[in-house]
Amino acid sequence: MKVLLFGATGMVGQGVLRASLEAEDVALVRTVGRTTLGMRHAKLDDFVRTDLFDYSEVEDKLTGFDACFFCLGVSSSGMSEQQYTHLTYDLTLAAARVLARLNPSMVFTYVSGAGTDSSEQGSSMWARVKGRTENALLHLPFAGVYLFRPGVIQPLDGIRSKTRAYQLFYSLTKPILPLARKLMPNSIVTTRDMGQAMLAVARKGGGRQVLEPRDIRALAG
Repeated sequence: MKVLLFGATGMVGQGVLRASLEAEDVALVRTVGRTTLGMRHAKLDDFVRTDLFDYSEVEDKLTGFDACFFCLGVSSSGMSEQQYTHLTYDLTLAAARVLARLNPSMVFTYVSGAGTDSSEQGSSMWARVKGRTENALLHLPFAGVYLFRPGVIQPLDGIRSKTRAYQLFYSLTKPILPLARKLMPNSIVTTRDMGQAMLAVARKGGGRQVLEPRDIRALAG
């Protein structure tokens, strides 16, 4: 299996990258991002692309893949709806539309979030934009589209968030997250869960297209 990974430097992306590189049935992982990962692996092709809105000159780099794990995302904090839409909806669809055309047998997974508003009519700006993005992805001609809506994500294996506020949150909650995960198994997933669940849907599908924490944990095994 050959996979594309967008957002490999983020917390979820790091977990997905680790799982993909360790998977015996994954032959190639091509990461796409604005900066280099700064690491080497026999399966890894670290493709740096500064313009993530236009792929017209690099379509050869995006062809011949079985799955795309789209883990790029930004916080809506301090943004207008127009700004957040550009960095969420526009950025995601710029890649997804090209990939659907180049790889019609591809499985596409997208990291959304718990509370996403599929109606696109709710009061929460970020949830509306995520819902609009999800809905647009579902209409693209991929072999399968799977929308991951994790709640709280527990980082494992030395993985850290790049967002300062999240770093503080995980630093403060690190002692209690393992217990909280046992007490609230349907609210918390780990970076390992995310990686294994994405690989699972790429291999055999996931039954449902919108995956909540309970579904993610079940797929991860």
